[in-house]
Amino acid sequence: MRSFIRTTVEEMGNVSIAEAASGFEALRVLPTRPFSLIITDINMPDINGLELIGYVKEHPHFSGIPMIIVSTEKTEEDRRRGISLGAAGYLVKPFAPGDLQALVARVLDEGPLRPPEKGSSV
Repeated sequence: MRSFIRTTVEEMGNVSIAEAASGFEALRVLPTRPFSLIITDINMPDINGLELIGYVKEHPHFSGIPMIIVSTEKTEEDRRRGISLGAAGYLVKPFAPGDLQALVARVLDEGPLRPPEKGSSV
């Protein structure tokens, strides 16, 4: 699924992508460079996506990075919980590439709380 998401977002144009296989790995990658968007799943090893969102949104250096959840968790409660923690969007798997691209474009058009730097990562 990460490969599918990566390819789908890369098709949108000039982006640099960093991948993480787990929540802990995401936390290690996060401070290595500026990011303009984080896409996470709820179900991940170590730290789940909701915990990751909570950490990112509570950290002053990262709280302005918009986040999107892509997950097989499809109940309205799951969606509400993710959005209430600070996710800017929620997409249920499986989804069409265009659905992800439209959501990424919408979230980035709304802009993060701090402007992305040129060459920022998605």
